Amino acid sequence: MSTIPSDRSQTTPNDSTERIYPSGVPRHLRYPLAPAWSLLDRAAMAVPERTAIDFLGCRMSYRQVNDAAVDLAVWLQQHGLQPGERIGILLPNCPEYLIALNAIWRAGGVAVAISPLSVPNDVRRLLELTQCRTVVCLDLLAGLLPEQGVDHRLIVSLGRYLRRWQVPGYAAVRWLRNGRVRTVQGPNETALWSAVGQSNGQLIPVETLPASDPAYILSTGGTTADPKAVTLSHRNIVANAWQQLHWAGNSMGQESMLAVLPFFHSYGMSAMLASGCAMGATLLMQPRFQVKQVIDALERQRPTVFHAVPAMLAALNQRLRKQPADLSSLKWVISGGASLPVAAAIEFAAHSGAQVVEGYGLSEASPVTHVGPLDGSNRPGTIGLPLPDTECRIVDLETGERTVAPGEVGELTIRGPQVMLGYWSNPAATERTLRRGWLYTGDLARRTADGFYRIVDRKKDLIITSGFNVYPADVEQALRGCEDVADVAVIGVPDPERGELVKAFVVLQDGVSWNPDRLKRFAREHLAAHRRPRLWEHVLDDLPRNFLGKVIRRQLRSSTSHTGAVA
Repeated sequence: MSTIPSDRSQTTPNDSTERIYPSGVPRHLRYPLAPAWSLLDRAAMAVPERTAIDFLGCRMSYRQVNDAAVDLAVWLQQHGLQPGERIGILLPNCPEYLIALNAIWRAGGVAVAISPLSVPNDVRRLLELTQCRTVVCLDLLAGLLPEQGVDHRLIVSLGRYLRRWQVPGYAAVRWLRNGRVRTVQGPNETALWSAVGQSNGQLIPVETLPASDPAYILSTGGTTADPKAVTLSHRNIVANAWQQLHWAGNSMGQESMLAVLPFFHSYGMSAMLASGCAMGATLLMQPRFQVKQVIDALERQRPTVFHAVPAMLAALNQRLRKQPADLSSLKWVISGGASLPVAAAIEFAAHSGAQVVEGYGLSEASPVTHVGPLDGSNRPGTIGLPLPDTECRIVDLETGERTVAPGEVGELTIRGPQVMLGYWSNPAATERTLRRGWLYTGDLARRTADGFYRIVDRKKDLIITSGFNVYPADVEQALRGCEDVADVAVIGVPDPERGELVKAFVVLQDGVSWNPDRLKRFAREHLAAHRRPRLWEHVLDDLPRNFLGKVIRRQLRSSTSHTGAVA
């Protein structure tokens, strides 16, 4: 294998973080100074016959995936793709996502992630913002694309996999079969696998400047009138994959990952597609999260790594209490996307025997910046430690410049090779978020004396009542200790006298009747007066969540009023 040029980060960690850094994990790394497609190419050279993808009974080796990506890249160049041109990917989890992503990069293009959960207006705005005129699209999702403005569509159909899948009653397959499978129509549509098979000639090498050339664009605000599109460079993606590789032991060709997180989100793309290739891991792809099918896959396919979100672990715990399963193949489970309740982590660890740790990141950081140590030194209730070559400061909320003392709450800021280039065509938003070389996350955090970090809340979710700062996550954590409470979310409600009132939305355990007096007594015993909810609301079904299971507080705010039981 040829030697890949590398660069060296110039960060200087503080002494306390240096002392307790996990054993075997270097504080500094030498990153490959190479384009993002080099991760797949490296795996194809190191472990060519290892299974890269196992999807609905179809298996592809790293050599096969890489060859398909090269062939598709040739086709893209022969059909006019210019360096720097944007190509959209509108796909669920499937092999074609990894192939298309690497083909776009090899051909010199920039991939634009489009969520299959979007509505047509969201898709149209993102395509217009990025001037994206070619889209790799699932046949069942083609209706989301605008009639005008997309010059070409590379069509993917999952029908080619269904005949291979023999598990009866598999709900994802029923979902696919119930959809109206389209055939390729019109002169501007080409079946992706036909393009792969038709490519001929040689790939024209495209010079890539990893540190400055964009590779991946994803929207962080598709439901707003002015969405922000995070722009990641090739170096961002490679560096973050390398950071996660070394955190996990720097192995090649030894792990298998249950890949159920959506690839169109930065978490799924980085932790599974990019880092999976860096590790030469087998990706056990699932089209979507379904409790029974995930447990079946954990038992039958025996993955060693499971990236999840808290809502997934909570749902799995609920089933495993009634129907235990053999999950002993799992070595570690990494949860992200939202705060992980300690009880949920402990319970899943008991069910599986795996180490369950929490990580943290944001799309603007490719996205991972912190992970709990995998060597047994994790601190439950924290997001762990910064990844190699990731600097962190917690700064005061007034000026954003003074570093606060350990234990104090402030805004978490980050500097490292994984921090984005900026927001696409939005210099004003970029300047607000990237200041003096630091990424301002908008998250409130505190740092312990030995260097572990804990997220307190989003800066915009901070409640100020009668002059006191109240962090919703702290109140929620306390209320989850009540045996009546299955889940809870806390927001601030405007009040003319106190500024804001603390309001709790409560989901009760099965079989428990609504009794706000009992909740108020519990709050008096476990929360200081200014942190106690003054308003209580019973949620009959579930709290509003996004596709990663994170509670959507803005939806609670938009629907709330001074209603519910008043303390």
